[in-house]
Amino acid sequence: MVDPEKLVKMALEARKKAYAKYSGFRVGAALLTKSGKIYTGVNVENSSYGLTVCAERVAVFKAVSEGEREFVAIAIASDSPDKTAPCGACRQVLYEFSDDLDVIMADRDGNFEVVKLKDLLPRGFRLGGGEY
Repeated sequence: MVDPEKLVKMALEARKKAYAKYSGFRVGAALLTKSGKIYTGVNVENSSYGLTVCAERVAVFKAVSEGEREFVAIAIASDSPDKTAPCGACRQVLYEFSDDLDVIMADRDGNFEVVKLKDLLPRGFRLGGGEY
């Protein structure tokens, strides 16, 4: 069972650890796996902007490196007064694992809305065949 409020709180807390030296735009994410574990991530910027990694991908990569492959929900929160949606690259990375993922988009005050990933990325790309 997804507790969106818990995930939002965890994303807001993780956000405090973001390395946003250049943009000042701190983002935190909390990813819930089917096994019930939660992995957090933060954006990590770099002087060479193309090497920056978003909070959502950090959370996914942490989970995958621990053997997780099935995700239920992800909460994303930033310093913005607007609800924070994942960027296109993060949508595609998340889609690799589940197009039915609940995406919980929160603002800096913890207000949120929940949407399905397949609604944020209709007809996402996936190579055919094979288990991972």
